[in-house]
Amino acid sequence: MQNTAIIRIHCPDQPGIVSRVTNFISTHNGNILFLDQHTDRAEKRFFMRVEWDLDGFAIDANSIEEVFTRAIAEPMEMVWTLNFSSQIPRMAIFVSRASHCLYDLLARYSAGELNVEIPLIISNHKDLEIVAKQFDIPYYHLPLTKENKAETEAEQIRLCSEYKVDFIVLARYMQILSPEFNAQYPDRIINIHHSFLPAFAGAKPYHAAHSRGVKLIGATGHYVTSDLDAGPIIEQDVVKISHHDTVKSLVQKGKDVEKMVLSRAVQAHIERKTLVYKNKTIIFA
Repeated sequence: MQNTAIIRIHCPDQPGIVSRVTNFISTHNGNILFLDQHTDRAEKRFFMRVEWDLDGFAIDANSIEEVFTRAIAEPMEMVWTLNFSSQIPRMAIFVSRASHCLYDLLARYSAGELNVEIPLIISNHKDLEIVAKQFDIPYYHLPLTKENKAETEAEQIRLCSEYKVDFIVLARYMQILSPEFNAQYPDRIINIHHSFLPAFAGAKPYHAAHSRGVKLIGATGHYVTSDLDAGPIIEQDVVKISHHDTVKSLVQKGKDVEKMVLSRAVQAHIERKTLVYKNKTIIFA
């Protein structure tokens, strides 16, 4: 696998940003592989992702952050992150009883489609333990109630720390995380939900949608914040339906689009193609 460096930037829009960043890379014998940029004119904010080959790069990987900060980031008031493709992210999966998103993620992981490690699965139910065993992944059953929520979340955080988890995916985990939990993983918890909210909130959104005769159903993958289902959106998609559809077929189509949207959101995060600014996510090509 090619060893690359990835820098994601946002800063006040100003002349010369692209030139200074690309010159920094080329001057030190770096070969740029991907570059994507965007200017939000309303915010007067510039966004950029650049990835380059480290083979032959003149600056040692451990020194890139210090040199780039001094030469470019500080003078241009950049908020930025540096990652390396050799750093494989470690992803914890949280689930409840629904299996479709979990199976899809694990199948993609086993097929080599997701460049990620999955050190553990956490659930508030035992139902999906058999799935974890099929893929030989540790499974932790942590029942959660109003009375033990703080203690259970503390144990979840401890486990994620023990397994050196980089980010968390809520693969139909039907619990609301506390603000204290969210604060441990800012912009590093991905959730999936049907796009009927708020019009079709509740336990049976597909039943409600069917009774209203909707013509589209969909799903939204987003980063989790303390505002329920209102975090920065990473990926969305829809599928057309008609009066021929039953509740059962709506549920099946809904599951299919949920799986696809979640996997795309996870893929974008793994590839370091997301950048959150305020409550919006920039998705780089």
